[in-house]
Parts: sequence; structure tokens; C-alpha cells
Amino acid sequence: MKAILSTSRTCKVSTFGNASALAVILALGFGGTASAQQSWMIPDLLAAAKKEGTMTLYTSINEEEALPILKVFEEASGIKIELVRNSDTGLLSRIMVEQRAGRQSWDVIQTTAVSKMPPELLAKYEPPEAKNIQAGGRDPGGKWWGVYANYNTPAYNTTKVKKEDLPKSFEELSQKKEWAGKVGLDVGDASWLSGIYRFYGEQKGEQLAKAFFENLKPRMSNGHLALARSVGAGEFDVAITNYLNLTLNVKLSGAPTDFWVLDPVVVFYGQAGVNEKAPHPNAARLFTNFMLSKEGQTALTARGRIPTRSDVETNPPGILKALEGKKIEPVLLSPADEQKWARTFKQVFDLR
Repeated sequence: MKAILSTSRTCKVSTFGNASALAVILALGFGGTASAQQSWMIPDLLAAAKKEGTMTLYTSINEEEALPILKVFEEASGIKIELVRNSDTGLLSRIMVEQRAGRQSWDVIQTTAVSKMPPELLAKYEPPEAKNIQAGGRDPGGKWWGVYANYNTPAYNTTKVKKEDLPKSFEELSQKKEWAGKVGLDVGDASWLSGIYRFYGEQKGEQLAKAFFENLKPRMSNGHLALARSVGAGEFDVAITNYLNLTLNVKLSGAPTDFWVLDPVVVFYGQAGVNEKAPHPNAARLFTNFMLSKEGQTALTARGRIPTRSDVETNPPGILKALEGKKIEPVLLSPADEQKWARTFKQVFDLR
């Protein structure tokens, strides 16, 4: 599958550019150094992590979101974080190169593809805060944990499309020929397509996908955040599907965009895992517990990420109520299945 990978960048957490996101987090009460009052702090683990002093995080979350959250952890724990940001594919490739070279620099990886990693690379660990994560957002084998949920819903530009004109089903959406050429879709949406086929059955799913292609003539986007921004900017009237949290991210920035919900709602998770041979194992475990805690999950919502804890409200509030009564279709593909669906996606949408 064709994709454009971002350039890997290493950043110090002390230099971040989104002051507004940090202001939201601090307003929620999660800044400062009152570590004894924070649920994710484990005194013995904190003491051991402080001796290590630092850790390295590999993540696909953009710096605009990640850096203010990591700053909260830094200030509360005294642990410095080295951030390496890249695409899922880029990070996994980097890890495999390091593995072959016998040198591993990462402590924690956070992407939607942790479950596709060779399990021997990941430490088995049960963070205390993991007990609060929804059942679908965790590996039964204890190798990864869902730190946020990627719900897939259509999105639209509110100045281009009236709410009362939104289709009530994917079948109806596929027949909106008047939207031809004004619709966006990301080249990486093979997982979503697999959920569509599972919900409708292979024959009807294939017919629906072909109708999307033939009737809507979608223009392909390289990156889900880029797609959300394009809808917000009016470059696309509609996205057939996108990550709900990214639509919210752009909406929170003031752009005229919103989502609506159709059955099925495909969901998969942004996952975190600890390196089996982590250079800083105690800091890695403490940080993972932070990301699963109420404090960490609340910090993640500052830019619209959907928490995996039921006791953390979404931002804006009430987002999950819009999903009530809808068919939630969890997707967790093996590497072989992902390749299969990537080929299917490429064939259906004529990507060469």
C-alpha cells in the first residue's frame, strides 16, 4: 500500500509549541509536582525510575498533541523523555533495524500497530491503572494496552453540507453522486474497509466499496490528520470515514467541521507497549501507568483523543453518547490480514 511516511524527529519535551493545549491540561489540574496525590504514582517504581533519570518514547502522535502531555509527566515525576515521532510503519521499521543491529534505544512504543509487533519484543506487564481500561482496549496476553480509541466516522464541512442532508447509512452515502470529486478518503483505511466487509458480508461489502469508488470518485489523502484538516478547510466537502478524534481536533481549533455516525463504527486502539529489553525499564513502566491513568487519559483529551476509560469525559463532552445504539465493530488485524486488506483496498479504489 502506498503511503507517505513522516521524517523521524527526536525532540526534547521541554521545547513544545502548543501553549493552548498545555493551558487546557494545566487547567484540568494535572500540572505541578504533587506526585503523592496522583493515582499513577507508585513510590517504589518512581524511586527506581528517578535513578534512571530518562526514557525514550517512540510514538506516532503528532508533537502538537504529545509534547504538552509529556511535559505533565516530566514535571510530576522528574523523568526526562526523549521523543521520537514517526509513522507506525516508520517506527516499526526503525525498531527492526535496531533489533538486527543488537541495539535498542526505545523504552515505550505508542502507535496503533503495537499489536502487530513480534511479541518477544514486548515486555509482559500489568500496569495497576490497566484495570480501568475498557475490555476491548487491552491485550489478553498483557503485552499492550489501549491508551485511546480510534472510532471511525464520516466527517463533513459544515459550510459545504447541511446537517439535514447527511446520509443515514453508508448505502445512502455511496449513492450521493452529486458529491463526486468532493469526497476524501485516506490511503491507509484498509482496517476500516475490513470492518465494513465484516458488517455487511463480503459480497455486499465489496458492492458498497465499489459504489463509493464509482459514484463518489474519492480523492485520496496521505494521512488522517491531513484529511481532517482538508475537510475543515473546505478542500473536501465530506470524508467517507476518518478518525473521530482528529475531526474533533480540527473542530476544537475553530474549523467548520463535524462528524456524524453511521453503522458500523469501526474502532481500533492507539496502543502502548514496553520494550522487553528497555534501557530504562522502570521509567517505561511508570510512564505506561501514567498514560492509562485518569490524569493521563484526561490530558489526552485536550486535543480530542477519545479515552479508553469510562471515568474520563470526552472533549467536547458527550461524544460517546453519539455512538450509543450503533454497531461498534472492533478491528485487530494480524500482519498477514493487514496486508490482505491493504491489497483489497488498493484494488477497490484503483491505487497504483
